Amino acid sequence: MKTVFDFTVKDRKGQDVSLRSYQGEVLLIVNTATKCGFTPQYDELEKLYEKYHSQGFEILDFPCNQFGQQAPGTDESIHEFCKLNFGTEFPRFKKVKVNGPEADPLYQFLQEQKGFAGWDDSHPIAPVLDKMLSDVDPDYKQKADIKWNFTKFLVNKYGVVVARFEPTEKTENIEKQIEELLK
Repeated sequence: MKTVFDFTVKDRKGQDVSLRSYQGEVLLIVNTATKCGFTPQYDELEKLYEKYHSQGFEILDFPCNQFGQQAPGTDESIHEFCKLNFGTEFPRFKKVKVNGPEADPLYQFLQEQKGFAGWDDSHPIAPVLDKMLSDVDPDYKQKADIKWNFTKFLVNKYGVVVARFEPTEKTENIEKQIEELLK
């Protein structure tokens, strides 16, 4: 059975990184952007990282410029922005495409494993995203592609994708599942 650990990605300097090096750790893989309404989630992600990293938890950050061109700049400038503005310490990788024919193979795999999880309707941006995406494709909810920045995939210690969280998901709901996997 194929797992996340079968993939190799590029770090922000363009060097190959085998995800096998994270075997035995719980992963949260997230596509990010520095100029998005969800960008403040970097604070929440860093808090999760600080709280659980020593217990075998890792966040893998993949900047993506496919949604509203909200991740402009070089890989290094994105990294500096995140360190300076949010104090992030978790690994950041080379900017990727997450949808379409040029999508990174890791993201193709993630979408095959877990389709769209649905919006948290209590989030104020959820109706805006729903309308925007519905206007373009009325059937968007049936498709597994990434809908927006800060979509997260939770991966267990064995490299199996166990959950997908859309950007409107409350961090405390994600945290509960992280805690379960770390036991």
